[in-house]
Amino acid sequence: MPDINWKVLDNFPLLLYILAAKTLLLCLAFAGAKIYQSRRLEAKLKKEQEEKRKKAAEKKED
Repeated sequence: MPDINWKVLDNFPLLLYILAAKTLLLCLAFAGAKIYQSRRLEAKLKKEQEEKRKKAAEKKED
């Protein structure tokens, strides 16, 4: 029967904290990317709507 090195488990809580911190950072990074994408898409749609309004206004003037 092999001897188990119990000293390895002394660092286990630290490893869990590191894993939790890494997971939190990844979640925040993905959330930030999602927010950036949605804002960029909103700006694009707003710009397209403004162009449509300008074209409609020009047609009314003609």
